[in-house]
Amino acid sequence: MRTVVLPETGTFAAWRDEARALLGAGVPPEDVLWQRGEAEADLFAEALPQVFGGEVRVPKGFVDLARWVVWHRDPERFARLYAALWALRGNRHLLEDRGDARVARLDRMAKEVRRDRHKMTAFLRFRDVGEVGAARRRFAAWFEPSHFILEPASDFFVKRFGDMDWSIFTPDLSAHFEDGRLRLAPGEARPDLPEDAAEDLWRTYFRNIFNPARLKVKAMQAEMPRKYWKNMPEAALIPELVAGAQALAVEMAAAAPTLAPARAARIGARLREGREVPDAESLSACRRCPLWGGATQAVPGEGPQDARLMVVGEQPGDREDLEGRPFVGPAGQLFDAVAARAGLDRRQAWVTNAVKHFKFAPRGKRRIHQAPNRGEIRHCRWWLDLEREQVKPELILAMGATAVESLTGDRAGLMARRGGVERTEDGVPVLITVHPSYLLRLPASERVAAEALFEADLRRAVEMLGAGD
Repeated sequence: MRTVVLPETGTFAAWRDEARALLGAGVPPEDVLWQRGEAEADLFAEALPQVFGGEVRVPKGFVDLARWVVWHRDPERFARLYAALWALRGNRHLLEDRGDARVARLDRMAKEVRRDRHKMTAFLRFRDVGEVGAARRRFAAWFEPSHFILEPASDFFVKRFGDMDWSIFTPDLSAHFEDGRLRLAPGEARPDLPEDAAEDLWRTYFRNIFNPARLKVKAMQAEMPRKYWKNMPEAALIPELVAGAQALAVEMAAAAPTLAPARAARIGARLREGREVPDAESLSACRRCPLWGGATQAVPGEGPQDARLMVVGEQPGDREDLEGRPFVGPAGQLFDAVAARAGLDRRQAWVTNAVKHFKFAPRGKRRIHQAPNRGEIRHCRWWLDLEREQVKPELILAMGATAVESLTGDRAGLMARRGGVERTEDGVPVLITVHPSYLLRLPASERVAAEALFEADLRRAVEMLGAGD
């Protein structure tokens, strides 16, 4: 049995070097005992002979995995990593096998360490411990992580707080940043840190971002476990805010506006008097939600104003936002192709979206689609209701969860409701189906069957309208 003792700092690099040597010497996992921290030297240890020769190469994914797992508190973490490394010799694709118990365990451990590091960067609170008139400000903080994450987390604090000196104390390790240099030291007992002016700032910030109408205590405790509360000044407010949440939510609801803005009322009156559906000009003045700020333009519906069928999608995509017309992008092209096979003539339908502006997140030069939230859907329903009032369709085809929520008030269980007919509040039948973009995201092996079901839904829409002739 060979005992390997790893240092408490620089642990990953030390494990990597030892594992490389052991693997090169052909030492199996069951012949290695791993330890971290101080231990007596092995007087009988010998240099490892090189059996395999050459450089030991492993998939980059394993190296990335090991960089996280070594900081886990599981005492078997080093042995588990080396056992997986040993197995990779005969199976280079082991990490791709999510059914392998060893890989699943290591993935779970890495996730727990990443989560713990995130908690540290989110919930650590510095306190001012510097002297008045000092050249550099000085702060200190105490934190109790679940794993050994101070060393891998220290780079974050160096980059974020490089303009000040600071110390972070944990039971396992301490980090000291002074004059632009980071130094790691043994752990210490919790120091007696004084309160400072930042305490009130944290409490003021937390009180102002607390939304009683969206309070979910279990979800809050899952994201911010109680173990962190004692070191967070704002956490002292939580019992008070939770206790008064219901009353405050009622107060907020009572103070909320109940009538549409005067400008919205004028637009609605003009549209009703003119018997016209909302167009690009009227939609361009909409400020009911923030989506107008990022979009190129609002995208109105199009089609005959006496159409018997109204097709409602989610929101404009990138192409629709640029061209100002609904369903002209990839999803619209797929809809047109399937509709043609089903005998549904798009030119005879009113085609629109539940939300009129494109919601996206920038990724370099690309704009990545983001699903509208409940508030945005609710605000834009005012426009969809105007369209329904003017077109007066006999049947509405709701494509996707956003359209279903806007028309029925409930988006849950879309796949179970697909193909069924429900009704709006004023009694208009709504045929529920998936959005064409859902089909585009499916792997090729699943898309054929899903597209056939979508085509069947469109055929049913045609049949329902035919039955009404």
